[in-house]
Amino acid sequence: MKKTYEMDMIHGPLVPNILRYAFPLMLSGILQLMFNAADVIVVGRFAGSQALAAVGSTGSLINLLINLFVGVSIGTNVLVARYYGARDWDGIQETINTSIITAAVGGVALIFIGFFASGPLLNLMGTPHDVIDHSVLYMRIYFAGMPFFMLYNFGAAILRSVGDTKRPLYFLMIAGVVNVVLNLIMVVIFHMGVAGVAIATVASQVVSCVLVMRCLIHNEGAIHVHLGSLTFNKKRMMEMLRIGLPAGFQGMVFSISNVLIQSSVNSFGSVVMAGNTAAANIEGFVYTAMNAFYQTNLSFTSQNYGAKNKERIGKVLFCCLGLVALVGAVVGNGAYLIGNLLLGFYTTDPQVIAYGMNRLAIISTMYFICGMMDVMVGSIRGLGYAVMPMIVSLMGACAFRVVWIFTVFKMFHTQFSLYISYPISWTITFSAHLICFLVVRKKVFAKMEEQSLQ
Repeated sequence: MKKTYEMDMIHGPLVPNILRYAFPLMLSGILQLMFNAADVIVVGRFAGSQALAAVGSTGSLINLLINLFVGVSIGTNVLVARYYGARDWDGIQETINTSIITAAVGGVALIFIGFFASGPLLNLMGTPHDVIDHSVLYMRIYFAGMPFFMLYNFGAAILRSVGDTKRPLYFLMIAGVVNVVLNLIMVVIFHMGVAGVAIATVASQVVSCVLVMRCLIHNEGAIHVHLGSLTFNKKRMMEMLRIGLPAGFQGMVFSISNVLIQSSVNSFGSVVMAGNTAAANIEGFVYTAMNAFYQTNLSFTSQNYGAKNKERIGKVLFCCLGLVALVGAVVGNGAYLIGNLLLGFYTTDPQVIAYGMNRLAIISTMYFICGMMDVMVGSIRGLGYAVMPMIVSLMGACAFRVVWIFTVFKMFHTQFSLYISYPISWTITFSAHLICFLVVRKKVFAKMEEQSLQ
């Protein structure tokens, strides 16, 4: 009997299925983070603190430039999962074909955006003169791999929508090994610095892209991709954009607020930048562990919405909220408790480590609130509402942080006054999302009742 990687999210026990879906996602996200972590660790240990600051300072800007396109992949996930729950095979194929074309075109566009925009934007962020040339070089090489990055992300979204989170994990394990090995070769042996780690990252993206596309091409089920018959469907594209664009726009604006915060960090100098970079990388692993439950909630809610399974939608949210709070609190506080040890992997400079601990003490320990906030968004998006959570997130998190930087941070120019804006904004936004979910659920359930009576 042929092994199936798909999962029935509509029936069966919830907690075991959620964990079975989320755990490979968690490991996949951690491996993907290791691409950047390997870059940061290798340059920090073998190329110096300037190179470390250069690579780290590009993170928020890279996210800003790619988030709009990555957001559209969320639309792919929601639609394929919904059609799969409703057993609409034509809808699945039309969505998949349109997604592959969108990923390829978007990836090519990002090559040019990254090449021409990196220098001016890094200057606008106030990147120090001793760092900026390295930062621009890293970004231009990194963006050369965008078509492969986009195709992998859209391909993995398609697999996740039918419950397959294991094979993306296997593909990232292979790509991660390629990335780490090439990092060491390029930086330690050939002394290529930031260019070396960027080339290694692009190579790993090529590997993961080839593997996920091969998987979809050879799939014999509902998510088969036939490259020779790819067609663009305007209706499916509009549906993807309706869900994905608000998510992508939200990610972009979040990145703008993070760019603003990065600019505020830059005002403390390259040593604080290096400590902030290392701590942010550690927090990235905490966030990824929690984000698995957001993605799980998104897919489970979408499939059950497609199957009109009302009772299960609320149960999915309740389970994901409990699990994300537990994982976020344990992993986030654990990262802080062993923070000196973890930061030591990135740098041997005690001053850099001390500045990194300043960030971990505030952000990492309270990160579970961010995880709960994201899970709420997963439920609302899974029910087909994308604009509402975008507006709430932009007001509750982004606008709040911008106002904070120009008021509180301006008056109290300290790391503490900068970092404390994160947990405060998460708490405000989570509360607003909870209210929105209750409103959306009432509307969606009423609509389901009307349809069942017709």
